[in-house]
Amino acid sequence: MLLFKRKNVETRAEMSFVDHLDVLRAHLFRSVISIVAGAAIVAYFNKFFVGKVLMGPTHSDFPTYNWLCRIGRSLNLGDALCMKEIGVQMQNTNVSGQFSMFFTVIIVGGIIISFPYVFWEFWRFIKPGLSKKELAKTRGVIFWVSLLFFTGVGFGYFIIAPYTVNFFSNFQLDASIENRWTITSYIDTLVPLILGTGLAFQLPLVMFFLSRIGIVNSKFLRKGRKYAIVIIVIISGIITPPDIVSQIVISVPLLLLYEVSIWLTARVEREDEEKDKLEWS
Repeated sequence: MLLFKRKNVETRAEMSFVDHLDVLRAHLFRSVISIVAGAAIVAYFNKFFVGKVLMGPTHSDFPTYNWLCRIGRSLNLGDALCMKEIGVQMQNTNVSGQFSMFFTVIIVGGIIISFPYVFWEFWRFIKPGLSKKELAKTRGVIFWVSLLFFTGVGFGYFIIAPYTVNFFSNFQLDASIENRWTITSYIDTLVPLILGTGLAFQLPLVMFFLSRIGIVNSKFLRKGRKYAIVIIVIISGIITPPDIVSQIVISVPLLLLYEVSIWLTARVEREDEEKDKLEWS
């Protein structure tokens, strides 16, 4: 009889796990559909997304180049922030190179466009496992995650990408060596850089939730500030051209995000302390 009951318990547990897989599969399926829908939009307007968006940083009239130059001159820095003329020609060396890159562009575009919905599906999957208190502490999470992601993507596209493209297009070991990029290498450089920046901008929210569950605290983050500065400078040096201005442009926002993380963590601690006092009073 005990063996029979144990088998029933195991069967229910197994069915519960299978049910979870079915639910997860449904969320993943809807997420994929949303990405495909976003990719279809990019495919329909492919001339705009390829010619104006993807190839934008290679054009001398890219908005960032004019903005930075004006800012530099208004700060009496002369042409220190002005970008040089883009001296590079794009080419394709594979038979199906442009065709495969077309699908890469529309898929990446679909992921970016559908990101809020994809995250919403992910949130719907984990939401039932949270308590009422945890749900109350995570209000607006979809909005803030999406806002930080698009802010990071915009920063990567309008700030990091132009610096990277401009630097490498004008860098020459010798005047006799001409820069000719392949479309594959160009996209393989830009896509991780832009998406990576979008994910890096999630740092405050990650620290916020880690503090909510007690893994990190503001004291720990303050003590680790000097190490964080070194790590951020190293990361900035890796993803940007080797010049001081570019590294400063990238490092400052990341450092600000780290300070925001400390502020959010301290705020969580104060709220928890106030709740504890109310419970004991």
